[in-house]
Order: sequence, then structure tokens, then C-alpha cells
Amino acid sequence: MEQIGMAFLIGGLICLAVQLVIDLTPVTLTAGHVMVGLVTGGAVLSALGWYEPLVQLAGAGATVPLSGFGHALAQGAMRSVDERGLLGALSGGIEATAVGVATAVIFGYTMAVLFDPKPKR
Repeated sequence: MEQIGMAFLIGGLICLAVQLVIDLTPVTLTAGHVMVGLVTGGAVLSALGWYEPLVQLAGAGATVPLSGFGHALAQGAMRSVDERGLLGALSGGIEATAVGVATAVIFGYTMAVLFDPKPKR
């Protein structure tokens, strides 16, 4: 039960930080800017060794946000570099996140077939 509370707290703090960046940045940020920032931030924090303790503390509260995807990419690339050398930097992140990406594509396609998506007006 204690880790569930930490997951909600840490996940909420990540969301709060992102919302503050969106609200307090003087330029208009698109969803793409925010998403790329989260993935890049997670990868950088992971490379510095600062994201893994957050994952150990909060579990899904740190891995579910997009920063967790960046963390998974960085960890996969670093692990693959240790195993295969420099070429692993190009393949490790993709291998580490392939299941999640494939699942997102399959579910996204399924929802588009089952429901009638309409463009935003």
C-alpha cells in the first residue's frame, strides 16, 4: 500500500511540474514540445543515474509518464552498448521499448477501427 501512495505522489508531482512548465513558459508549447521534453528529460535523468531511484521509490508513478519511456530508451541503449558496443546504442532503446510501442500501435489502430475518429474542430 505504501508504494501505491508513492506512485500517486511521484506521478502527480511529475504532472504538476509539466503543468507548471506549460503555464509559466512565455512561449506557446505544443503537445509535441511537451512530449519530446518529457522523453528527453527522462533519458537525460536516466543517463545521470537520477531516474532509477525514482523508479525504485514510485514504481508505476515514475514509469507510466512519458519520462519513463525516455528512461526505458536510455536504459536499453546503455545495456546494449555494454553487450554489443557502439552499435548497441542504435538498437538497444528500440529493443527495450518494442513491446510498449507495438501495443500502442495495435490498440490505437483497434480503437480507430471500432470507433469513428473525427478531426478536431
